[in-house]
Amino acid sequence: MIKLLVGLGNPGNEYEDTRHNAGFWWIDAVARELKVSLVPERSYHGLVARTTVNGQTVWLLEPQTFMNLSGKSVSALARFFKIQPQEILVAHDELDIVPGEAKLKLGGSHAGHNGLRDIHAQLGTSDYWRLRIGVGHPGDKAEVVSWVLKKPMLEHRKAIGDSIHRAVLALPLLLAGDMEKAMVKIHTSKPPRPKPPRPAKTAPSPTAESGEQG
Repeated sequence: MIKLLVGLGNPGNEYEDTRHNAGFWWIDAVARELKVSLVPERSYHGLVARTTVNGQTVWLLEPQTFMNLSGKSVSALARFFKIQPQEILVAHDELDIVPGEAKLKLGGSHAGHNGLRDIHAQLGTSDYWRLRIGVGHPGDKAEVVSWVLKKPMLEHRKAIGDSIHRAVLALPLLLAGDMEKAMVKIHTSKPPRPKPPRPAKTAPSPTAESGEQG
């Protein structure tokens, strides 16, 4: 079962709506669902909420250390409350998944994600759960940093919001530890196909015009 839900992002208004903050967006949605408020906790270097679901204590955490030091916050809270890595779920932006999709997985590499890299280092393991929220790839590795630190276009923001909503709906399954069913719920919906272009309007024929005038 999951006891600690973490969302990764960067603090500050200038980063609030950027792709790199998709993890924060999910935790904010979870907080609304659970009717709790995140408050600053200096001991854990982040915004924290604590609640009880079906008799189980559940923590929500948004590290305020900036992305590269996310593990400092996660490890501080996890160690103090003796939360095991397998009881932690970290939500983060994922370049290799298109907007509108999200994937749940246990363990694996950090794939160059600096937030995950630091969590790996601070926990001493990669064996924690990840909610990978698709934000898409710019197509050029050199543009990745700029891409994640920019706001997504409106269509992508809506698609990301849809995937976050599905993951919130899977929350009871995640907290119960029913990860296979949670995966099905999170993974099943495919992003909508782009709408085909509207056919160009054809000019009315001369006969139709003369008919209308008559």
